[in-house]
Amino acid sequence: MKLSKDKYLKARDFILTNARMIERRLFEFHFRNGDENGVFHAVNAYRNSDGGFGHGMEPDTASPESQPLFSIMALETLDEVGCLTKEIILKDFMPYFESITTEKGGVPWMFRPKSDYPCEGHFKTVKEWAALSTTAPLLGVLEKYEIDIPWMKKAEEFVWSEFERIQDKHVFCYLCVPRWLTFLTNTRSKEKANKRISNLKKWISADGIICNDKSDDGWGLYGKPHSLNYANSTESVFYSMFNKETIESDLQTLIEKQKEDGRWDTWYGISEGTKLEWAGIQTLWVLKTLKNYDKIEK
Repeated sequence: MKLSKDKYLKARDFILTNARMIERRLFEFHFRNGDENGVFHAVNAYRNSDGGFGHGMEPDTASPESQPLFSIMALETLDEVGCLTKEIILKDFMPYFESITTEKGGVPWMFRPKSDYPCEGHFKTVKEWAALSTTAPLLGVLEKYEIDIPWMKKAEEFVWSEFERIQDKHVFCYLCVPRWLTFLTNTRSKEKANKRISNLKKWISADGIICNDKSDDGWGLYGKPHSLNYANSTESVFYSMFNKETIESDLQTLIEKQKEDGRWDTWYGISEGTKLEWAGIQTLWVLKTLKNYDKIEK
């Protein structure tokens, strides 16, 4: 079963009429041979003078303040479309990240907002200590681009110690796990990384991690992952964990869950507008996944 051309066009139209500029430019890049420079400029619209990124880079907050997570998201997006260079990483990103690095050597996940802009409640109570899921992808990108700076030594010590501390916690978070993999697949400590990847496969396969109730409205969203959240292409490190029948079944269910207006929905959003923004993010992710598995009719 493939997504029909008509339903693909509905998804396209939903993105182009409802999604943020960043998702629209990413759609152009991935599906219409768009220029990566469009993505570059869309991402940099979220940049602040301190070098960090804010302004709703994730739609759960309207605050303009720079946030570590949003800055990681910007880095990942530029890497996705091939816009990163050593110079950009060192000049445009590292000064901000180095300025917020904790004594432990890691980068915090988020900071509590100092403004009164609307945001989800969890932003107001966030722990501001160093986090694996921001430090690991940053370190992984530095390794990928063969950058070697003093900051990395203590950051790597922090990352390995955090892996030991958290063990199987948070493997249900399919947003965190790929960020860990950015480090694990790029680090020069291959033996330690392979052991950690092996453990991740075992923990993700444990009962209760994958959501098997496909009638659940939250299927595939935070806390209720399916196989494609971990293996969104055959190139994924986790692809071999799942048999062909599971992948095909989840692809079919994903196709069936498209809404009449072309979107794939989420439960996220602090307003009607940000609900549409989240739907734009989700719809683009689904289309990219279906494309990876050749499940869109030409």
